[in-house]
Amino acid sequence: MTPEADEARSLVLDEGAAPERLDRVLARAFDDLSRARLQVLVRDGLVQCDGSVVRDPARKVAGGSRIDVCIPVPRAAEPQGEALPLTVVHEDEDLIVIDKPAGLVVHPAAGHEDGTLVNRLIAHCGVSLSGIGGVRRPGIVHRLDKDTSGLLVVAKNDLAHQGLSAQFADHGRSGALERAYLALVWGVPEPRAGTIRANLARSRHNREKIAVVREGEGREAITHYRVEALPGADSVTALLRCRLETGRTHQIRVHLSHRGHPLLGDPVYGGAFKTKAARLTDPARAALQDLGRQALHAVELGFLHPRSGERLRFESPIPEDFSRLLEALG
Repeated sequence: MTPEADEARSLVLDEGAAPERLDRVLARAFDDLSRARLQVLVRDGLVQCDGSVVRDPARKVAGGSRIDVCIPVPRAAEPQGEALPLTVVHEDEDLIVIDKPAGLVVHPAAGHEDGTLVNRLIAHCGVSLSGIGGVRRPGIVHRLDKDTSGLLVVAKNDLAHQGLSAQFADHGRSGALERAYLALVWGVPEPRAGTIRANLARSRHNREKIAVVREGEGREAITHYRVEALPGADSVTALLRCRLETGRTHQIRVHLSHRGHPLLGDPVYGGAFKTKAARLTDPARAALQDLGRQALHAVELGFLHPRSGERLRFESPIPEDFSRLLEALG
């Protein structure tokens, strides 16, 4: 089999265009690549301007310039098994349900080549782990953000992978799949139970973020929520139970922030609310500092077993750091 070739892309700037930073020009032209990724390509000598290699992402390029970019095909190394701890909630010949701690990356990626959930699963499950999800995502049919804790199911063979993937693709609309999250947010949403419908897409201004976009753009995203409790005084915070009708990247975090109620501890979507911490008691502020992450926990997971058809349902206890914050809020 012939190995896949690197990708070559080119663009020619308008003659009348004002000089502009190279990385900005590239980010606008190739919006499927993050600006950080494009800057790495420049520094690696994979970008040419009028036939000469340019290694400075900040270099100004003039109108009429031709820019050529070489994008290497990812050479994904097969993850290696690592005998590290796993909290197994359920396991049979077809699947395994894990209670993931906060801070654990699900699958290998740039900057996280080892120590991931996949590395641990390979060591635990051995050759039975399904490879349908790709060499770097064996058995993975859904994911949780690195700093989100809670329940996650992984397929151990092709039959399970296909059956579970179909349920997650349906997002529970047929009733087969159930997913619930506990989210601790700033303020109290009104109404106290409702549905957030807002399409999501990669932010044009920051490729690391997801943003709400207009109807007709991005991908449909639907989150149902209900206020579970009002910890703390003066309605500074609320504990919500959220159920997903779709499963987009950062969906709960973005939707709640869009409504003006970002998650406590969320450094990406809740930065504008940091000053609200001044309204907390000293113990609550200390507990929030100790949390060091967004206050989001995948508390419930239910699905039909892909082989037997049996309905399985699991609940995860609130993790200690999240529980300490709730207790400190009072």
